[in-house]
Amino acid sequence: MDDWKDRLKAEYAQTKERYEKLKVYNNKQEVEAYLLKDVAEEPEDMYSRALLKKQQTVMGEYLHILELRAELARIDL
Repeated sequence: MDDWKDRLKAEYAQTKERYEKLKVYNNKQEVEAYLLKDVAEEPEDMYSRALLKKQQTVMGEYLHILELRAELARIDL
């Protein structure tokens, strides 16, 4: 297989793993925030959570781009 195809597969697998871990973390934070919504939240925590959710969104979009590239190149991820 071509080197670039191997790199694309590796990049996808690594990004997917990081995305899934971040998703689990963000989901846990969201549930905790919902359960503790009566407790005052520090602004830093609120911004940090918002940034992590944005990061998850962007990583998901990037994974989609890698999936499209793989499909065009007929690479099984």
